[in-house]
Amino acid sequence: MAYLVLARKHRPRTFSEMVGQEHVVQALANALTSQRLHHAYLFTGTRGVGKTTVSRILAKSLNCQGPDGQGGITATPCGLCQACKDIDAGRFVDYTELDAASNRGVDEVQALLEQAVYKPVQGRFKVFMIDEVHMLTGHAFNAMLKTLEEPPEYLKFVLATTDPQKVPVTVLSRCLQFNLRPMAPETVLEHLTQVLQAEAVPAEAPALRLISRAARGSMRDALSLTDQAIAFGNGELLEAGVRQMLGSVDRGHVFRLIEALAQGDGKTVVETSEGLRRDGLSAASTLEEMTAVLQAMAVLQAVPSRAEPRDGADPEAVETARLAALLPADETQLLYSLCLHGRGELGLAPDEYAALTMVLLRLLAFKPIGAAGAEKKTLNEAARPVADAPRSMPAVEEAPRAVVHAERALAAAPALAPAPPGQRLPVVDGPALSAASPPRPAPASASAPAPARVMAMPVRVQPPPGAREAEASVSSAPIPPSEEGDFWYATVTQMVVAEAITALARELALQSQLVARDVDQWLLRVERESLNQTSSREKLQVALAAMGHGVKIAIEIGGVVDSPARRNKQAAEERQRVAEEAIRNDPEVQSMMRDWDAKIVPGTLRPA
Repeated sequence: MAYLVLARKHRPRTFSEMVGQEHVVQALANALTSQRLHHAYLFTGTRGVGKTTVSRILAKSLNCQGPDGQGGITATPCGLCQACKDIDAGRFVDYTELDAASNRGVDEVQALLEQAVYKPVQGRFKVFMIDEVHMLTGHAFNAMLKTLEEPPEYLKFVLATTDPQKVPVTVLSRCLQFNLRPMAPETVLEHLTQVLQAEAVPAEAPALRLISRAARGSMRDALSLTDQAIAFGNGELLEAGVRQMLGSVDRGHVFRLIEALAQGDGKTVVETSEGLRRDGLSAASTLEEMTAVLQAMAVLQAVPSRAEPRDGADPEAVETARLAALLPADETQLLYSLCLHGRGELGLAPDEYAALTMVLLRLLAFKPIGAAGAEKKTLNEAARPVADAPRSMPAVEEAPRAVVHAERALAAAPALAPAPPGQRLPVVDGPALSAASPPRPAPASASAPAPARVMAMPVRVQPPPGAREAEASVSSAPIPPSEEGDFWYATVTQMVVAEAITALARELALQSQLVARDVDQWLLRVERESLNQTSSREKLQVALAAMGHGVKIAIEIGGVVDSPARRNKQAAEERQRVAEEAIRNDPEVQSMMRDWDAKIVPGTLRPA
């Protein structure tokens, strides 16, 4: 017997086997049970969501005769009578399927309607199913309007389309319309698991998760990709093989990019982009995966309760929650927008990987200076005198000296001399000059005019090249040992190993510094306001109480010098340095580098 593809072999044969379309199944089942049957149905939805399948099940429900031949209209067709078998096999004489994409003219529709005058030969109802009905011509639609509005009592119309906007309103008003929705990746994943269990095909859960996301809501696409993956993997579905087949980007690269962007590490961003080029991974797929991760991060930042572990089936959820606590909400939204619009720029650039790098580095260019972001100034604040201007801005600090020089220059000459390159010129307040008192008659000695009022304007100074990398490397400086730091590191490590804290509570503990301990209250310091969530703080208190520390947690916002996360990072960097040094000092590696001009690819060494 010839091989039957999974999409046809596992096509649902009853309403109970349908997945992801409960709203349509419930409406049709209730109508069949109560015998409130309409004469025309219109099923809409994208490809592979079950329009043709629902049509066939509906035809079986209308014509089912039961196992004993005495059955009637039912919402649960038996699948054993002759009518059910013939409809499943595609040879039932009273069920006609017309492909409107290739039979779109008025002659084909008239030939179909000529059969409407004859009663059913074998079944209880004649069912005319017209697929892709929006492809019919205008004259064909007009030809079927009267029959569609008042068909014989034994005739039912079932129309299916992927584009209901092209169906005339005169046809829509004569039908009951059901919209079949795209299926969620979780629904597709569950169904694929059942199908592969029935087929006795071994499969890894991450591989099925990749297929369910690549299907984009279409169950038929998911089953077709599964067929292809089985052939690619020689009878089994492995994550590496499915990822290679789909050309998907490992989310480990995506997590590394987002973390580097959050820390302002441009070097890691460029190296990861070059690694994607070297591995031949798609730049568009990278931005698509980043968009999906950033969307999940934004949801966690807005609704922290969504970070609670449910069933542990998705190992990427923990990493997503960690990044959601690491990246501020405003930067998450900015990066999401850049990735979303950056996909359209890939085709415009001569090199899509160069375009990918520019899209990623754009966030570093737009990122506010400093951890908490630069303070925004209004126009009124910018126009204050020098005495009221903030002293934190470099341009304003030099303003008094500039005022003195300006007064001397005005007293010595009627006009300002050109300034040398790089010197900041004072800004003369125009309205102040116009509002000055009228000039008095000059004496014989022709004294110099009075100096005008000089205002200091705050100037945004562009940081020098490498400043962001210097800020990112601050965390790699040696952490000064302290009693509070050692105690907090040991406590947090014990809670993490015991899995007493998860999600945002875990990130709060890892990213915080223990500043002070009192009998009943501990003070923690964090850098990000997003970590200061009430629910996370309460969960951390509960975990500490379980360890014998019944204290209340207080949190302040400020610079963090010693935190468990920084210690873990330094330990990982030290292990990486030792591993790289061991490889470079290996005699065989040195021999290959000397004799064969071999090179160690940066970023490929990982400590054991």
